[in-house]
Amino acid sequence: MSQPSDIEIAQQATPQPIGEIGEKLEIPQDALLQYGPFKAKIDYGFLRTKKDNPNGKLILVTAISPTPAGEGKTTTTVGLGDALSKIGKKTAICLREPSLGPCFGMKGGAAGGGYAQVVPMEDINLHFTGDFHAIGAAHNLLSAMLDNHIHHSNELGIDVRRVSWRRVVDMNDRALRDIALALGGPGNGFPRQSGFDITVASEIMAIFCLATDLEDLRNRIGKIVVGTTRDLKPITAKDIKADGAMTALLKDAMMPNLVQTLEGTPAFVHGGPFANIAHGCNSVMATTAGLKLADYVVTEAGFGADLGAQKFFDIKCRKTGLKPDAVAIVATVRALKMHGGVAKTELKGENLVALAKGMCNLERHISNVGKYGVPAVVAINRFTDDTDAEIELIRSTCEGLGAKVIACTHWSDGGEGTVDLANAIVDIVDNQESNFTTLYPDDMSLWEKTRTIAKEIYGADDIIADDKVRKQYDHLQALYPNFPVCMAKTQYSFSTDPALIGAPSGHVVGVRELRLSAGAEFVVAVCGDIMIMPGLPKVPAAEGISVNAEGQIEGLF
Repeated sequence: MSQPSDIEIAQQATPQPIGEIGEKLEIPQDALLQYGPFKAKIDYGFLRTKKDNPNGKLILVTAISPTPAGEGKTTTTVGLGDALSKIGKKTAICLREPSLGPCFGMKGGAAGGGYAQVVPMEDINLHFTGDFHAIGAAHNLLSAMLDNHIHHSNELGIDVRRVSWRRVVDMNDRALRDIALALGGPGNGFPRQSGFDITVASEIMAIFCLATDLEDLRNRIGKIVVGTTRDLKPITAKDIKADGAMTALLKDAMMPNLVQTLEGTPAFVHGGPFANIAHGCNSVMATTAGLKLADYVVTEAGFGADLGAQKFFDIKCRKTGLKPDAVAIVATVRALKMHGGVAKTELKGENLVALAKGMCNLERHISNVGKYGVPAVVAINRFTDDTDAEIELIRSTCEGLGAKVIACTHWSDGGEGTVDLANAIVDIVDNQESNFTTLYPDDMSLWEKTRTIAKEIYGADDIIADDKVRKQYDHLQALYPNFPVCMAKTQYSFSTDPALIGAPSGHVVGVRELRLSAGAEFVVAVCGDIMIMPGLPKVPAAEGISVNAEGQIEGLF
C-alpha cells in the first residue's frame, strides 16, 4: 500500500481546537482572535504582559545547500518540536508563512511533510490569515501614493528617473519584472520604467518580520526610501505621508498566528521573507512570543546555512539581541550524493564514493556555523533506501569535525522518529554554553561586510562590482555605515553559479546592484543572476491543484 500524500495525511488528521493549543502555552481564550476552529492570532495586550518573562532556549534548524532531491528542513523543524514535546518539554515551533509563488510554482507548499506537518495545511499554504495580502496592500498603497504625489504636484521635487520603489505581487510572474507605468496620456500620470517584485522580497515584509511592536513598525515604515530629488536628497514614506495608513493595513497582520502540528505542538507561523532574496526568517514578534511562552523554541531559517542561518545570525539576532543556544543542520544522503555529482535519477542504491565527494558541502556548513560560536548537531533526514554504511560515513566524517550526527525518521514516524535528536539538543543546551557572536562588527564598511560574507561563508577569493555599483557602496556607506548586508544570491551553490555544487572555492562573487532597505535597516547586495521576481517552471505545480466535489483542495504538496 502506497504512502498517502502530504495533503491526504493532513486532511485525515483531527486537529485539536485552537483554544486547547493555546492552553499548552498558558494563553487564555480571550487572548486568541480565532480564524475558525484551528487557527488564531494572539492579542498584543496579552503578549505585552509576558515581556518580562525569561526567554526559553532557542534552537535554529538550518540545512545543507538545497538540491532537487530535497532536504526536509521544515519537516525536521516540526519533527524536532514534536519530539521535544514528547519527552516532556514545553515547546513551541516558529516557522515562516509560505508564499503563493513557489506553492504554485516548482517548490510546492511549506508546511512540513509526511507525519511532521503543521495544520491546517491547505490554509497555511494559501490565504491563511491574510498576512501576505496585507503586506502586499501596504506596499502597493505606498506605490500608489508616491505616483499620485508626482502626478498632482510633486511638491517634494521627486526625480521621476530616480524612483526606486517598485510594486509587488505574491506570485511568480516573470512578465512583470520590467514594465512601463502610466502610459496613455497626462491623465494617467508621468510615464516611467518600473516593475514588480514578489511580495516576500518586499521591504515591507522585511520590516514586518523585524519590527518589535506597532510603534516600531510605523517608525520603520516611515524610513523607507522611495526615491530621491534631482540633488539626491532621499524621499521617504513619511515624506509621502503614507506611513500611518500602511501601519493601519498591517495592524491585525502583525499579531502572531498560532496553529499546531499533527501531534498538537503549538506552532507560530508568521511572516515569510525568502532567504535567497531577503533575510529568510520568521517574525521577531512570533519568535519573541515563543521564547516568552515556552521553554524550548525551534525555528528555521531559509535554504542552506550560507543564506538562512547567516542572515538569521547577522541580521535577525544582531538587530534583536536574540542568542541561539543550538543549531541543527539538516542533510539527506540523497542530497549529499547529488553534491557529489550524481543525477537525481540515479540516486537509488548505495554510492559511498559519491557520498564521500558530496560531504564537502555539509562540512563547510558545519565549519561556517562554528564561526558563530553556536554548538551544532547534524540531523540526517533518513529515507528508507539509505544504507547503514552511508549513514556511518556521514557520522564518522562529521564527528571528526566535532559534530554529532543523529538519523531521524520524522517524515514517516512523526515526533517519535526524532526523539534521539531532541535528547541530543537538550544535552547541548543543558551542558554546552553558546558563545554566539556575529561574523563582522557593525562599524566594518559595507564593502568589507560583503567581502567578509563572500570569503568566510562562500569560500570566495573576493568580490567584484563595476564603477556604478562601487559608487552605490560609497553613497550608502556615507549614509548608513552600520547597516548589515543582506546577500541576494542563488540558493543552490556557495557561488553565484547554481551549477557549482559541492563546496566551490576560489570563485569571485559579482555584486550586480545594491538595494537600500532603510526601514529594515540593511543593504541588499544583489549577486549574479538572482531574480527578485521569479518565474514559473514549464510545468507549474498549479496545474495539479484543484478542488473536489466536497470542497476539499487536492494536489497541494
